[in-house]
Amino acid sequence: MVMFLFLVVALAVVVAGVTLAVLGGGERAPLPDATPERLQDHLPPDRPLGPADVERLRFPLAARGYRMADVDDALGRLGAELAERDARIADLESALAGARAAARHTAQAKPARQDER
Repeated sequence: MVMFLFLVVALAVVVAGVTLAVLGGGERAPLPDATPERLQDHLPPDRPLGPADVERLRFPLAARGYRMADVDDALGRLGAELAERDARIADLESALAGARAAARHTAQAKPARQDER
């Protein structure tokens, strides 16, 4: 029984010591706040994004996953650039359709003029 009581007291002392060490009991200075990790591979601001930029993109881990601000910034930029490219593709397809229509009109007008001779 004495041995059991000794083990319980020893366990209580160890738990108290660990608790004081973890909680910072005493006159120790508190630990400084950790600076949050930021996105290391910044997206290039001076040119449109390419496939290699997206493949290299890695987000730092935060306490509960990824930093939402970094992910939101990257996805917002990707979305804006994709919308800009879609608009440019639509403009080019429209211009191509107009050029094809003009070429058809010109091709149809040439035989008619040759028949007039």
